[in-house]
Amino acid sequence: MVAAASVVVAVGTATGLLAALGDDDGGGADRAGPQASRSVRLDALPVSPSPSPSSNSSPSAEPSRSASPSPTARRVTPSPSPKRTSARQEPRSTPTATGLYRHPDSQVLDWIRAHPGDPRQDVIASRIAGHPAAVWFTDHTPATITARVRAVTSAGAAQGRVPVLVPYAIPDRDCGGHSEGGAPDLGAYDAWIDRFAAGLGSDEVIVVLEPDSVAQSECLSAGERADRFASLARAGRVMKDADPAARVYYDAGHSGWHAPAKQAAWLKQAGAASAASSDGVFSNVSNFHTTADEVAYDRAVLDSLGGPSGLGAVIDTSRNGNGAPPGGQWCDPAGRKLGRAPTLTTGMGRIDAYLWVKLPGESDGCRGEPGTFTPSYAYDLAR
Repeated sequence: MVAAASVVVAVGTATGLLAALGDDDGGGADRAGPQASRSVRLDALPVSPSPSPSSNSSPSAEPSRSASPSPTARRVTPSPSPKRTSARQEPRSTPTATGLYRHPDSQVLDWIRAHPGDPRQDVIASRIAGHPAAVWFTDHTPATITARVRAVTSAGAAQGRVPVLVPYAIPDRDCGGHSEGGAPDLGAYDAWIDRFAAGLGSDEVIVVLEPDSVAQSECLSAGERADRFASLARAGRVMKDADPAARVYYDAGHSGWHAPAKQAAWLKQAGAASAASSDGVFSNVSNFHTTADEVAYDRAVLDSLGGPSGLGAVIDTSRNGNGAPPGGQWCDPAGRKLGRAPTLTTGMGRIDAYLWVKLPGESDGCRGEPGTFTPSYAYDLAR
């Protein structure tokens, strides 16, 4: 594979949960205000460390993930999507929640509490630990997934805020790379998604569905890819059936990877053009491309995708303040900075939110163990 994926390293025992106290836009440039997070305790929550960085590489760059998966999945036939009355539908209504949810447990918050005298603490606390971030669910444990999801969604509902959830358990995840793992096969994955959806509740949530699952699918055979896309389409339908207020976004990779038309063709097969399963696309997860580049790319993908007029995009801005590094570097590259602060109000047409999907400071595997909070890296991003 030539272009690098958003390598989501799901290694470790802590989850990359970010909480959100405020979601002001941070203004103008691709720099974000601070955000705080704590490592999640797996016995209490369903989270796992945010995957390691997506290889922010140019099309000629070496992919951050590799390996040809040996799929054991069976083909899943998606249930038919409801008929649309027209090719275009009315846009979604404005979200009713006041902002993004900041989870109280994350690796960065644990570090802050444990190091009150560290000279880097104030910068990390103010610029990273105070912002909302996504909660990742990377552990395929069917018996506990509903309760773990419900713990996050119910807490967000109680505050009138929107949690960002990242299910990351697709079989052959990361094509055998750093974040390998996931469900044993697509049948098990479908069952896991059913239980995941049962924890969503009835309030608004944002679901960033399976980073790299579409953009990195070239590692699969045509049949395996069709099976995966059928399961992803089903996943979106199941979640929106369980919680009509859920907003589900599909993997568009990033602006340095596939051409918009190619990505859109895959996304359509995965259900991203259907209002029954999708609210649009997400991009730049664990990557570094500028917000301006991602806005242009996402709009081009959406134009090629077609579907309801209300489909939009969400962009991971956690580490894109200085844009992508040269040469396709993706593993904790030097010189990167925080991007725009997470917000549901972007002021940009068809761009629904800027999110911190990857927790700033969680290593891709070069500055620290993959998926673990590395204070020196966090400090470099934040200062």
